Amino acid sequence: MHPHMHPHVTLILPAYNEAQRIAGTIEEARAYFRQRGHSYQIIVAADGNDGTRELVAEMAAGDPALQAIGSADRRGKGYGIRQAVALARGEIIGFADADNKTPIDEFDKFEPLLREGYEVVIGSRGLRRSRVERPQPWYRRLGSRGFGLVMHALVGLDEIVDTQCGFKFFQRRAARYLFAQQKIDGYMFDVEILYLAQQAGYRIGQVPIRWRDDGDSRLVLLSGNVRNGLDLLSIRFDNLRRPRLLPVPEEPEAE
Repeated sequence: MHPHMHPHVTLILPAYNEAQRIAGTIEEARAYFRQRGHSYQIIVAADGNDGTRELVAEMAAGDPALQAIGSADRRGKGYGIRQAVALARGEIIGFADADNKTPIDEFDKFEPLLREGYEVVIGSRGLRRSRVERPQPWYRRLGSRGFGLVMHALVGLDEIVDTQCGFKFFQRRAARYLFAQQKIDGYMFDVEILYLAQQAGYRIGQVPIRWRDDGDSRLVLLSGNVRNGLDLLSIRFDNLRRPRLLPVPEEPEAE
């Protein structure tokens, strides 16, 4: 594929010290897109110092559709995805967990909604037909519920059952608009993106997905993370001061 053509989909994999699992996730995504006949781009936004970025760069040497970005410093999931969206060429742009909590073939359920005109389509673990194959331990589920109560009280988004699932896809124009406005570098970027999408009047589709917990304890929910609480407050109050609709950023010019 010519480097300046728009592939059908750009998949962003935010990764922090995921050298053990990233190659398998990339291979599964490549196989899926090829099987479906989709042209694709995969961008791994890899922070950390365990060799994840170098491993992906080696894999990318023979594959122009694969790219690694990031640094040794941990700058946050929101930061990495924001940088990747600026480089994304896909007509559909989305992200999934690098550790494959949601299998990529769940994208089959997303594409019809995007084609139908939904600008944003998100995976949800809380819908009736969702399949949570390995649930989180009870104390994390309780923390999630507490987080949900605080988040809805501060930000709204009452129709959104699950803001934090790491499997979300956007029409190109919507992704470029939302991530150009988005400011939060950490985990609360999901809430910010959905808040901005609601403010912009975008249609948000929610899809029941398969999901499995891998026991990763890196996300400390609101009880133990003051930063998440401050980020929620900034979504609520910073965005009140923003113009309701800002222009979509210009497309980068082809070289």
